[in-house]
Amino acid sequence: MALVSSHSQFRYSIGMLLLPGFNSASAFTFLDPFRAANYIQNQKPYHWDFLSLKGGEVNASNESTISATHTISSGQKHYDLIVVNASWAPERFQSGKLKRWLHASSKAGATLAAIDTGAFVLAYSGLLKHYCATVHYEHTTAFSELFPDTQLEDVLYVIDRDRLSCGGGLATADMALRLIQNHQGLELTNSVAKYILKDRHRVGNEIQAEHNPELIGYPMPQKLREAIVLMEQNLEEPLSTSEIAALTHYSQRQLARIFKQHIGITPIRYYINLRLDRARGLITQTDMLIAEVANACGFGTSEQFSRAYKSHFNITPGKDRIEGRIPFQFRSFPSHAGMTSQIGNETI
Repeated sequence: MALVSSHSQFRYSIGMLLLPGFNSASAFTFLDPFRAANYIQNQKPYHWDFLSLKGGEVNASNESTISATHTISSGQKHYDLIVVNASWAPERFQSGKLKRWLHASSKAGATLAAIDTGAFVLAYSGLLKHYCATVHYEHTTAFSELFPDTQLEDVLYVIDRDRLSCGGGLATADMALRLIQNHQGLELTNSVAKYILKDRHRVGNEIQAEHNPELIGYPMPQKLREAIVLMEQNLEEPLSTSEIAALTHYSQRQLARIFKQHIGITPIRYYINLRLDRARGLITQTDMLIAEVANACGFGTSEQFSRAYKSHFNITPGKDRIEGRIPFQFRSFPSHAGMTSQIGNETI
């Protein structure tokens, strides 16, 4: 994007489409830098509306509500940027009306952006084909399986021509700051970051979730980290314990000891859990056949996979496909209490 000099005539309008179950924290985290930019300049170059599919209040995933200013069918108001904010079950939002509105907005010159799982909505509408994009890391496997024509990046946010996407959370502020920098320069951007107490402006190509899960607490030994990365990179065709040990320059006994000491379970158990976690994402976020999910996660047969899944999550894959798409606040409690159960045969 070309830089635009800061001057009194600059105006930028944002339409944030709130889909039911949207991420409210991401919505306000994204908008707050623009609010600060208006305040610092003592004018309002940035304006935003909350949009909805049907009007009225829209429920967020944290049970808060926001009243939409407009619906997607109320008039033909032009926005410079349209932000699709989705969270739970983005596959619900594939109506012809929504697709036509998104296509019409793009054709009219609007940049389309997506927060959290909003990229699914754009992709279902055919608006991310041959673009680069990102989604929250929890949904990357499902997105890659569903939309192979979109280049998915495991980064904080992506700006690719007239398409923007962001994993959500605090990264939405980083993407907003980048837009302000593109529009009005670095000096204002630094002032905005300082005002909202942002100690560092992260660039978009930073990895969402570095292989450093212990952001708070004791550090993970490097060899253990290497073993986990190997497992994460080889889910469809699992490595043997001996192969992982050799690649990390450990003996199998040393590898077992370090897993037991720092994680509390064996390497085999940890590896199975990783594959089952990936499987659950595919079960609840895609329409892949159970046999296809089993194969994609390194299980020999559908029967073997289903037994392992039921033992670990205390629910069958078929039933979880239905219940797992229900927003968390509406699920029965306790939710799948058997998730920490052990599988007796660890040779899967």
